Amino acid sequence: MAKYDITKTNQAVRQLIEKTENPRHRFLLTAYDRHRNLEMAGRFEEIFAPEMMSEKPVYHMHANKTNAKLEGQDAVKSLYRMWAETNQSIFYTENEQVAVADNYIASVTTVYQQVSGKALTINSVLSYLPGFISEAVLKTVLAAKGFTPDENSMYIYKNVIQMIWPYDDRGRLVGEDVWEPDPDKAEITKLDPSEVLTTAQSAKLLDPLIKPLPSFDEMVLGKSPSVAKRA
Repeated sequence: MAKYDITKTNQAVRQLIEKTENPRHRFLLTAYDRHRNLEMAGRFEEIFAPEMMSEKPVYHMHANKTNAKLEGQDAVKSLYRMWAETNQSIFYTENEQVAVADNYIASVTTVYQQVSGKALTINSVLSYLPGFISEAVLKTVLAAKGFTPDENSMYIYKNVIQMIWPYDDRGRLVGEDVWEPDPDKAEITKLDPSEVLTTAQSAKLLDPLIKPLPSFDEMVLGKSPSVAKRA
């Protein structure tokens, strides 16, 4: 990736929205785009609005022999909060392919996540690394790069991930299923200070791209605004 540009992270999603005519599919993609932008902007609280998120979301992360599970809004919210507060909610994508069905969105991409040196050196926060990789995999990747993480520096974690996001009949996110099929192929690169993006900076860049979620009743069910409000 020649240059990191967080405004292009969801480019493949927006391109698919433009081509999609099915109103339900367009709604899911619009919600998906909004969710990812809010997450990267550190505005994670808005993700849990009742029209976007189910009451009991379940996230599954699979990498190597690690299978992590986050269950319930509080558990998921704590992850997003930690990422936002430590500038680790910064994601970039490359060669992303996105597909949508009535209750699912699938994505395969090379992802770049900004991670802190402290997260790479403190075992207690390993569960918050991309893909929830195991300590053994992390040590292998770091050894291959030939360096020891600096707690005061920021890094980019790169690898291919596969995601399936299920949605309920009202278009609310039920959870996330994320796979990192080849964690041993991950790359970790130290960022120059000029390349580091803070959550606050990301929020400013993404603000023009974060649009209100359309009414499900109006967009998908075709109800008039007055009828939708009464419903």
